[in-house]
Amino acid sequence: MKLSILVPAYMEEDSIGKILERIDRLDLSKLQLDKEVIVCDDGSTDKTSEIVQAFEPRDCTIELVRHPRNRGKGAAIRTALKKATGELTIVQDADLEYDVEDYPQLLKPLVEGRADVVFGSRFLRRFFPTGMHPANFLANKLLTMSANFLFHTGITDEATCFKVFRTSLLKSLDLKCSGFEFCPEVVSKLGVRHIPIQEVPIEYRARDVESGKKVRWTDGVEAIWVMLKTKAVHDLARLFRM
Repeated sequence: MKLSILVPAYMEEDSIGKILERIDRLDLSKLQLDKEVIVCDDGSTDKTSEIVQAFEPRDCTIELVRHPRNRGKGAAIRTALKKATGELTIVQDADLEYDVEDYPQLLKPLVEGRADVVFGSRFLRRFFPTGMHPANFLANKLLTMSANFLFHTGITDEATCFKVFRTSLLKSLDLKCSGFEFCPEVVSKLGVRHIPIQEVPIEYRARDVESGKKVRWTDGVEAIWVMLKTKAVHDLARLFRM
């Protein structure tokens, strides 16, 4: 079985090489998984692409695709997803906030056939994740409560980067996102299809804006709008089918 690792990257020359090295070193042989990494450079003007092209993997394959201009995280994920050939897919940010050592526990429920979707929750191991700004903490709680209220998902971390899917399922969601609305679109489309989301605890060390963090408060507003819109469209469609 193969794992496709989707890495959306924008202006990440300081960290992209380190994350590729960590992925390459990660041993998934106990889960009988091979690794393919698909990096989408989302219009970077720094050395992100050069570093990816120069990297020489030992235990995975790496493919680089590029956007001529910056289109957003969601667009980068969708572009990378088109190249995915693995049965399982995980999203991996190009920064160092998330620990690749958490992959085995994220993947195990899917490999064993106990889940189709697994999220890594930053809040199951500790109430307040390391380094998370209070405003981001509150935004995460609001988004998670919104998802649970609208779609009865029963999750603790809507905005986590670590989301693992059966690739066929992720491709079937027909994603339209361009920016950070990837998370609410995925959760919403899983929710209206009543597909359960299993969670496992993960490690997390937040970085700040000065270190390259790109999400802003406006992304939270858009996230709620995406969830409300998806719910409204689904409910109207169901009403007209009655």
